[in-house]
Amino acid sequence: MKPEALPTETVEAEGHLVDSGLLSSIFDKVIARGGAFEVIRFDLGQTNEDFSRLTLKVTAPSVAALDDLLEELVSLGCRREDQRDALVRPADRDGCAPEDFYSTTNQRTEVRVMGWWMPVEHQRMDAAIVIEPAKASCRKLRDIRAGDRIVCGLDGIRVVPEFKARDRLGFAFMNTEVSSERRVEASVGRIAEMFREAKSTGGKIAFVAGPVVAHTGGIPHFCELIRRGFVDVLLAGNALAVHDIEAALFGTSLGVTLETGVAVEGGHRNHMRAINAIRRAGGIAAAVESGILDSGIMYECVRRGVPFLLAGSIRDDGPLPETIMDLMEAQDRYAAALAGVGTVVVLSTMLHGIGVGNMVPAWVRMVCVDINPAVITKLADRGSSQTLGVVTDAGLFLHHLAARLAS
Repeated sequence: MKPEALPTETVEAEGHLVDSGLLSSIFDKVIARGGAFEVIRFDLGQTNEDFSRLTLKVTAPSVAALDDLLEELVSLGCRREDQRDALVRPADRDGCAPEDFYSTTNQRTEVRVMGWWMPVEHQRMDAAIVIEPAKASCRKLRDIRAGDRIVCGLDGIRVVPEFKARDRLGFAFMNTEVSSERRVEASVGRIAEMFREAKSTGGKIAFVAGPVVAHTGGIPHFCELIRRGFVDVLLAGNALAVHDIEAALFGTSLGVTLETGVAVEGGHRNHMRAINAIRRAGGIAAAVESGILDSGIMYECVRRGVPFLLAGSIRDDGPLPETIMDLMEAQDRYAAALAGVGTVVVLSTMLHGIGVGNMVPAWVRMVCVDINPAVITKLADRGSSQTLGVVTDAGLFLHHLAARLAS
């Protein structure tokens, strides 16, 4: 097929295309998909506040390849030059969308309906867009009902990527790469400033924490953050609560003494004894009120009125009475708890962290702390590109963060 006969499309993009890296990402995406591009027009912003504007003709080997390429470019903020209203089809059954439905990203999105651009509400990844009277919103596939009007294809869709602020809090060095060579104290200092800024403007901070917080001695420091008002929501699994309560009742985590790191004879049963004590009391809150539980993360959450949600899994012992074992209910309640949150901190919990990353829009700040840099990379690769990574031990991070916020 001659080059002039290949399928082509002209797209436009605007924003801080150069310093955000979007321009090179757009070019790279075209080449990676086996296509070619021709810059029709590029206007570079004259100041650091001005947007740049790009008009690009893209070519692909086939119509199907061009459609796939355009879908990738839309997620980078490109849109067709010839703007049309969004294609809307009715869902034919509950829990299913039409085959060509548009699958959302976590970036700000607008859809064009009857010539008007409409912002999409409840922005999140991996959802469909439902058009209702006077509004459009993201909806999970399982929540679609027959007759819902679903946006399909790529027409009438405008994605507005979040452009990274120009090193407002000195995070540029953290965004460039994930490395264990970074000084933890420097990272913590900037995160502490983020926390102070968030609280000064009434922002909410959510923590997504794994049981490693208990294993690494982070409990007292996390409790200090709760007491100082820097934890507005705690999202975790059954294990964090169990090991926190085990530490409070028996001074061990998985049978290992937290003070000396020495295994206690018969201590492997302590986590089951902790579960039994809470179940016998009628739950975590009841154990706090009765005086059975008088310290630890869960104790502080109850006493300070910090909402917490524990999402269960097939491996959970017990589980604790508060643990939500219905997966869909846990997802829905996590998402509801994250409404209005401006900052999320993920502490050594890959699956919960990725799950939460899928639920929040790109303008919610995310910090991921893990001893394994691959966890941070996975979170960013799955679409949470706003994630700031700190490669370190969770307990050490909490120790430094609590000390910095106390000062």
